Parts: sequence; structure tokens; C-alpha cells
Amino acid sequence: MKDRYLPLVATVTVFVLVFAVGAVNFKHFLSTNVVGDLLTDNAFIIIAAIGETFVIISGGIDLSVGSMIGFVGVVMAHLDVMGWHPLASGAMLIAFGIAFGAFQGIVIDFCEIQPFIITLAGLFLLRGSCFLVSLESVPVKHPFVGDFADWHFDLGGGGRLSSSAMVMLVVLVAGILIAHFTRFGTNVYAIGGDPASAKLMGVPIRRTTVKIYALAGFYNALGGVVYALYTGSGYPLAGLGDELVAIAAVVLGGTLLTGGVGLVFGTLFGGLIQGLITTLVNFQGTLTSWWATIIVGVLLFVFIVAQRTIMTSFMTRRAI
Repeated sequence: MKDRYLPLVATVTVFVLVFAVGAVNFKHFLSTNVVGDLLTDNAFIIIAAIGETFVIISGGIDLSVGSMIGFVGVVMAHLDVMGWHPLASGAMLIAFGIAFGAFQGIVIDFCEIQPFIITLAGLFLLRGSCFLVSLESVPVKHPFVGDFADWHFDLGGGGRLSSSAMVMLVVLVAGILIAHFTRFGTNVYAIGGDPASAKLMGVPIRRTTVKIYALAGFYNALGGVVYALYTGSGYPLAGLGDELVAIAAVVLGGTLLTGGVGLVFGTLFGGLIQGLITTLVNFQGTLTSWWATIIVGVLLFVFIVAQRTIMTSFMTRRAI
């Protein structure tokens, strides 16, 4: 088995083991209801994490994820008050997300500034803009919100695959195809593996970098649209800290923070592992939600150390 798939195997194994713990200890845990809810509740963050995956594979980072989710929500809510259809406002804000991401990519490459700094500035800019739009939660009352919540695919046994989960799965497949079956995807891996070598091989660094952050902006804004439709509201503090949740999903999914190695498919399980841990804590009933955060932190530590060990072993074998 190729070394690139080892992190994914580890991620899927952890997911199966955690799910097995829940199935053994809690009645009704092993059901389509739990699976459907797990996919629905984590759909928006997995969508955003897919975009983050491309950024991290390229050797960058995007800290504007949570703020974009919050900004999209409050703007959609206020446009709803003005009579806009959620699909129209959502499409406009997705276009804004693409443009905002592309702008960040241009500044990162042209000015040769670390992505951490630029996207941190983006985080503050978007979060501040949230509060300029609204200081409180605003409901989205358009009938489409109810229709969106009602659309589903029956999984049998009482479980259902919601519209949010279906959107997530569609863009997940699109992300996999882009990453692994296009020249752009190949260029992303090349830049993350060794930017200098990628440039010598003729990879268009600037154009690819701009596209990477534009794609991340698309996924971030789409995550915000799904979140707004899922909750039926816009809130200026929505998505607070979700950039870290998205990064955690990417790392738990087997993508190296150093870039060049990772699979979009793994991000799905990275996001589901976090949601599954929260579900276990809720089923247990006596633990606070902070325990889920602690467990995810421990898993992140273990995964990062394991990834480092695997890559060190791989590089040693290549050197021999």
C-alpha cells in the first residue's frame, strides 16, 4: 500500500473504532438516524474543510473560514428582509466568497506574505463586517428555508439524508475530482511538495495560488449558505472558531500541515470524527461538551506525531 494512503487508513480506522464504542455502549447508536444526523449537523463545516484541504495541501493556511460563514449568514438574513430569495442572495455571496478568496491569493503571492497573516487579516475584516451588518441574530423567514429543511432522502430505519448533507456530498465528489483528476489538482500537490521544483517544472505558481484561495472562498461561502439555511438565521458570531474546526478536520483526515500530502476524501472522515465524538458525549449525558474538545485535541496530537513519524520513515527509505 502506498504511503500516501496510510493517513487515510488511520483516519477511517479511528472513525470505525469510535463508532463501535458508541454502538457497544449506547442503545440505538447503531442506526441510520445517527448517521443521518451526523452528516447533517456537520455538513457546513465539512464543506468549508474541503476548501481548507486544498489550501493546506498547497502548503498554505486559511483562517478566514469561520468569519466568512458568519458574514454570509448575516448578509443573507438582511437581504431576506429586503425581499431577496435565499438562492439569489446565496449565489451572490458565493461569488463574493470566490472574489474574496482570489484577492487573498493575489496578495499572498504578489506581495510574498505568509498566508497566515493575510487570512488572519481576512478573518478580522469579515468578522468586523458581520457586526456592521447586524449586532444580533436575524431570522431568515423565506418559505424556501422550510422547503430546504424538508427535502431529504430516506435511509430506512427512520434515518434521512438531509438536503444539507446531500449538498455536502455533491461538493465533496467535485472536490475529489478536482484534486485528483485535473491539472490544477496536480499543480496544487506540486506547489505543496516543493514550490521551487514546481516552478522549475513550469507550474504557474501565481495563477494556481489565486485559484486555490478562490476555490477555498467558494467552499467557505457555500458552507455559510448551507449553515444559514440549516439554522434559518444569520448571527454575527456564527462560525466563531470554525476555522480551527475546519483545520482539525483536514489534519484528522490525514493531510499534512507541511503540504504536498493529503486526500480530500479523508477530510470527510476528519469532520465526521469530530461530530461523532460530540454525539458520543451527548449520548453519555453526564459529560460537558468540553470533553469533546479535549478528546479532539488528544486525537490531533496523536495524528500529528504519527504523520511526522510516517513521513520521516518515508524520507529515510527514499534516501537509502
